[in-house]
Amino acid sequence: MRIRLDRISDEPFRWEERRRIEPSILERPEIVGLGEITWGGTITNTGTGHLFQGKLEYEQTLTCQRCLAETSGPIQAEVELLLVSDGEEPTEGELELEAEDLDVHYVADEIVDTEPLLFEQLQLNVPMRVLCREACAGLCPHCGIDRNRDSCDCQEPVVDPRWAALRGLRGLEE
Repeated sequence: MRIRLDRISDEPFRWEERRRIEPSILERPEIVGLGEITWGGTITNTGTGHLFQGKLEYEQTLTCQRCLAETSGPIQAEVELLLVSDGEEPTEGELELEAEDLDVHYVADEIVDTEPLLFEQLQLNVPMRVLCREACAGLCPHCGIDRNRDSCDCQEPVVDPRWAALRGLRGLEE
């Protein structure tokens, strides 16, 4: 949705949209599925810019990094940005960001497109480490069996013979 900021005066502009987004667009292999996304909020003219306050709700399905099982859960996130259209976004050289700079979004031509903001929020709501549960045992590195469901007869740990000489150097030989 494209919103013209120059038409927002005293009354806040309210918007809401429902979207379906294909997970492949986000280029994150751990995202298996995204439910219907409800995305809306208000944009208020502050005089020096526009305050963007939004709320995002959806369900995401991710792949566990240890056992490759799918895990789903609801996501609710709030977004608050200052939309600035007067100045241009600094692009040259290294910049030191202050805390208040992290919530500023530069807008060209007094028009804000909510789609890039939505994609950014979807990316931010994917955890750094996806686990189906904290105590996930993962897959056996030898036979590939899911250790959460079954056990295997593989011997642990299998020491690579190329590293055996190093064990003796540190006095770790048993």
